[in-house]
Amino acid sequence: MIEIALMLGGQNGLNWPRWQRIVRLAEEAGFAGLYRSDHYTNAEGPDLDSLELWVSLAWLASHTRRIQFGPLVSPVSFRHPTMTARMAAAVDDLSGGRLVLGLGAGWQEREHTNYGWDLLDPKRRFDRFEEGLEVISRLLQQDAPVDFAGQYYHLQEATLLPRPARPGGPPILIGGNGERRTLGLV
Repeated sequence: MIEIALMLGGQNGLNWPRWQRIVRLAEEAGFAGLYRSDHYTNAEGPDLDSLELWVSLAWLASHTRRIQFGPLVSPVSFRHPTMTARMAAAVDDLSGGRLVLGLGAGWQEREHTNYGWDLLDPKRRFDRFEEGLEVISRLLQQDAPVDFAGQYYHLQEATLLPRPARPGGPPILIGGNGERRTLGLV
């Protein structure tokens, strides 16, 4: 049997009435999943409504019963990886284990410039992504406190509590088109 999921560009006029209608229709129509991008705005404009990703996923988690969902993808350039791990574990638990955690390095120059996020050059961007991915993975998968000393992130005896209900936390999906490093991170 073929399963079909939907993906929305959340920066293209997504507001609460539209999101709530799409979520309900996706669940009722039998789609396997509903995924959305994590952007503040469009790459070239115009600027349209754009719901904050994790708040919208929390609403979806508590208002659906069946569909899988998640970000395609949430860039580590927008949030510290410890915050992403906390939100992912909480939203996954709220949904009963239906989140797929899509992560990426970030790419859209305009939104990074407009909102004050450091995009970095491609090498440093992927170095930071690799560290962020390790931090998120270790926090979700390890019960023991996490120590990490990287160039971009530092943790000392960090423990993700409450522990994810799903052993190891939600599955991680890697998104990107980096020719040299993306596949290796997968």
